[in-house]
Amino acid sequence: MPAAKTAGSGPSKLSVAFQVAPIQRAEKSRCDAGMRHLDHYAAKLPRWRYRLRQCLIPILRSETEPLALLQEKLRSPALDSYFAFTANLGTHTFFMVMLPILFWCGYTALGRAMVHLLALGVISSGIIKDLLCLPRPLSPPLQRITMSGSAALEYGFPSTHSTNAISVTVYALHVLRESAEGMDPTTNTILKALCFFYSASIVFGRLYCGMHGFFDVVVGSLLGALLAFVQIAFGTAFDDWLYSGTWAAPLLVSLILLVVVRLHPEPADDCPCFDDSVAFSGVLVGIEAAGYSFAASEYSSSIPVPGTTPYSLAEMGLAITIIRIAFGVLMIFAWRGTMKSILFTLLPPLFRRIEGAGADLPRKFFLKASEYNTMPPIKDDNVIPSASEIPKLIHDVRQRRGRAVSIGPQSAADAYETMEYRKEQRRRSTSREVGSRAQSTSRQILELSEEEDSYFSPSRRRATSKDRARHPTAGLIPTPLSSRAQSYEQMMGANSVAVFTPLTPLTPPAEREFKFSIHTPRPDFNALPTVSPIGQVLHRQVSMEPFPEYSEEAERKELFGRLEHVRVRYDVEVVTKLVVYAGIAWLAVEGNPVLFEWVGLGMPPK
Repeated sequence: MPAAKTAGSGPSKLSVAFQVAPIQRAEKSRCDAGMRHLDHYAAKLPRWRYRLRQCLIPILRSETEPLALLQEKLRSPALDSYFAFTANLGTHTFFMVMLPILFWCGYTALGRAMVHLLALGVISSGIIKDLLCLPRPLSPPLQRITMSGSAALEYGFPSTHSTNAISVTVYALHVLRESAEGMDPTTNTILKALCFFYSASIVFGRLYCGMHGFFDVVVGSLLGALLAFVQIAFGTAFDDWLYSGTWAAPLLVSLILLVVVRLHPEPADDCPCFDDSVAFSGVLVGIEAAGYSFAASEYSSSIPVPGTTPYSLAEMGLAITIIRIAFGVLMIFAWRGTMKSILFTLLPPLFRRIEGAGADLPRKFFLKASEYNTMPPIKDDNVIPSASEIPKLIHDVRQRRGRAVSIGPQSAADAYETMEYRKEQRRRSTSREVGSRAQSTSRQILELSEEEDSYFSPSRRRATSKDRARHPTAGLIPTPLSSRAQSYEQMMGANSVAVFTPLTPLTPPAEREFKFSIHTPRPDFNALPTVSPIGQVLHRQVSMEPFPEYSEEAERKELFGRLEHVRVRYDVEVVTKLVVYAGIAWLAVEGNPVLFEWVGLGMPPK
């Protein structure tokens, strides 16, 4: 730690108010020995990934205070329920339920485009999340409002909700613009307005719910817009290439997707992003293979595009349409439940043989087949719930009035970020321990109050002469903003915080000399600091208590003990997801339309 500069020698921090003796180096060594925290991400990530993460994480940390202020100003029970519900409209589950209906009702071109956008959005954002391992905004001070138990377990950057919402919105606006001539202008305008309202609700809702920061949703939105523009520019050409070629076309696409799954970066923590990427890679494999096959069958129509399921609401009626959709959804759930049971029985022995031959492809956080004999019943799906879980989901929604609010770490990434924040708070507290007597004038004090670093904002502007001339006591009493910032810092759970006694120019002289101590309080989420750190500089004598003993192991147990236990994941789940979701896509595009014809729910092609 370099010696502090005098006020006239250059920019200064809070420490310039003290005469820093050579003993400071010894103090630093003493405290560092107890504070040396093995950086989890430096140990787990390749150097280039870690450096990139370290470049981006200050941006995310600086957003915590503005996000907390946003929640403080805007939150209400009605908005909590609204944004918790609308967040479901940007999830994988919503799209996986709705997209098959597009195929069964004759909107094949739109359905294929939406599948491409959704799948590529989930895969690309999941790769970035696991590549950089950037956490969600810290809680507390934020409160996370969600109806999903798995969303908080993922990394935060970028926002997959924003990617999905913006890609769908941009493509939908393109379709509406292309079809404007054959549509009523009022209807077209209303649909465009609904598209904007939908995307705004999803993107802003991620901020309101405390699930993402500004940087998360901006980058996620840009990624979604990019995917939409790629689909608009090349989607039709890709479909023509797929339909007009041989089986080599869907086979090549499948091989590329399998390579993407294999090269998916290993995260530092157990994150479900890989599971979602595997599921949607399977969806793309099934969509492309079934699209090619169905386009060549006698059950499909080539109008308006090859591989279209024949359908007309006027000819079939609403009742048959509802029965048709219900039958199709039932077949998807039946396929999912049956194939999972079969594959969980057949794959482990096969994987043990492959592992014995040295040809396995191990992944971190997945248990190898040689390390278990049987698989217990597991809840392995974050995309489509099982049929038996639907009543419980409905009950939970009613009980929670559509939302669940959580405070505190929910994932390993959250816990490590909280530990990093506490480490920084201890470092800052320790740097204030060493000093003899305040040397600053009131002018220097005002400058320091403007310059002091914080976890939230790396730097603040210097006080100008105009600011200093406002009032002789300016800056001595904390503003509401600075008070809230200190409140948020205390909420974030620093193990060691400095407690200061307030001082103002009206304080009697006999009380001008005071002591402050460093202690380790229990977290108090309602406590509000009553004084600015500038009070530290105003005292005339400082008496220190010994720095409290710090135990990294105790802190780790405290934080990780709050986390929900992560279930064991098995190596066979990867192949199971690929097969199950490829089959779901095949049922949506080809299997169910053929079954509709066989059971009398179809319409002959024209």
